[in-house]
Amino acid sequence: MSSVNKRLYSLGLALALAGCASDPVPDEQLRLTEQAIEQARAVGAADDSAPLSEALAKAARARAELAGQRNKAARMALEQAELDARLAEANELSRKSREQLAQVNARIQRLHKQLGDVQ
Repeated sequence: MSSVNKRLYSLGLALALAGCASDPVPDEQLRLTEQAIEQARAVGAADDSAPLSEALAKAARARAELAGQRNKAARMALEQAELDARLAEANELSRKSREQLAQVNARIQRLHKQLGDVQ
């Protein structure tokens, strides 16, 4: 083998081995996911709501993947869990906003009725 071919072969082998290296432990993603779950709970999302329930299940699956040192699968499950938790938070905030809007509309209707009675 020529020296150029040996270098290319070595480079190719190094790249192949680097591609086989395992993903790092997704510590930051775990923190973000746990934070998103806590935030969803803080705004009032129930653990049995569909998106938060999914987030909790995926976070549990991610922990099992981490225990088995399957970091890539764990990271993917954690990313999905974070998104589910954020959806649960958004759904709860939206529900609360609709409630508040309904209360404001009811007050407006009462005021219109009172003003109509006065005139």
